[in-house]
Amino acid sequence: MAIPPRIAGGGGRKPRMPPLPPARTLLTSVAAAAALAILCFLSSSSSSSSRTSSLRGSWGSATAKGGEKYLYWGGRVDCPGKHCSTCAGLGHQESSLRCALEEALFLGRTFVMPSRMCLSSVHNTKGILHSSNSTSEQRWEENSCSMDSLYDIDLISKTVPVILDNSKTWHHIISRSMKSDEGGVAHVQGIGRTELKENPLYSKALLINRTASPLAWFMECKDRKSRSSVMLSYTFLPSMPAKKLRNAANKMKQILGDYDAIHVRRGDLLKNRRDRFGVERSLHPHLDRDTRPEFIKKRIAKWIPPGRTLFIASNERTPGFFSPLSDKYKLAYSSNFSSILESIIENNYQLFMVERLMMRGAKTFVKTMREFDNDLTLCDDPKKNTKVWQIPVYTDD
Repeated sequence: MAIPPRIAGGGGRKPRMPPLPPARTLLTSVAAAAALAILCFLSSSSSSSSRTSSLRGSWGSATAKGGEKYLYWGGRVDCPGKHCSTCAGLGHQESSLRCALEEALFLGRTFVMPSRMCLSSVHNTKGILHSSNSTSEQRWEENSCSMDSLYDIDLISKTVPVILDNSKTWHHIISRSMKSDEGGVAHVQGIGRTELKENPLYSKALLINRTASPLAWFMECKDRKSRSSVMLSYTFLPSMPAKKLRNAANKMKQILGDYDAIHVRRGDLLKNRRDRFGVERSLHPHLDRDTRPEFIKKRIAKWIPPGRTLFIASNERTPGFFSPLSDKYKLAYSSNFSSILESIIENNYQLFMVERLMMRGAKTFVKTMREFDNDLTLCDDPKKNTKVWQIPVYTDD
């Protein structure tokens, strides 16, 4: 469904759209039309969804608290640019979502979270849950899922107050924003969060309508490389899965007892191409080699002693691919817990969230590639795309 023009995000840095001054009458004809368009859009999207939610947790009932103010980023901000048939993977989405939550925290506002999340088709292949050791390229039918099927909104709200954009509370906020004494709506583009907090033209507005990024999901944090400027930990969202997913992971942990874990990302990253001379090249020249069982065995030997239970999370689709590791370790996969997972898992995002909890609960956890300085990894290639195509290496350096 199309986003109303005054809510839709644009590409690049556009000229600032003037906010509606809170001290004066806010119902100019343009503002009223915009507010009504938002309301109509939200009402129609809400009625078409069977998952309409009310305000969560300690943040009350359908009637908003008088002193609260809100930050809105749009309802279909998971479209990268104009290509809404695709979306970024969960890692990119979570990185951007954390940035938006940080901004709400910085501004002291309640965050209006989209009620649904786009599911990337690249990361949503079905069949991993079956214990038959067979592979499948069948995909889950859904291309989106409800946000509260992934995350515990109550738990998030204990740190950053959140409402969903299909809630009765959000409809009430739209109605309030049309009243001249409520602070109105500030439509902003290309304005830093410090100015939004300190400039009364924005800080007094009931609702700040941010412009969605045309790239991944929400606008990336400007200072994301400066760890000292991060208000929310990088582990914040990974620790906030829906309760049913946390319960499943806890049951699996109890069964495994004391265990170690490795994350082996192969499939989507093993995309080679040939140059004009016909030579095969890769963006991650050592990844295919370093994530094969014989090399994994040598790499993790210094961290994980023989005989340990090893939980393996991977997007590798070849049946029995990791079996050579069984001569040193007791192997465990999500497919071993199909009796726990099959009744609750509806997409691979949910499955990965459970597996991520399993990896976080391991005594020793080895990642595929390094994200932080102290990470243990299978491969030394940089995780970030260097855009340098190199000849793959399959032998010991």
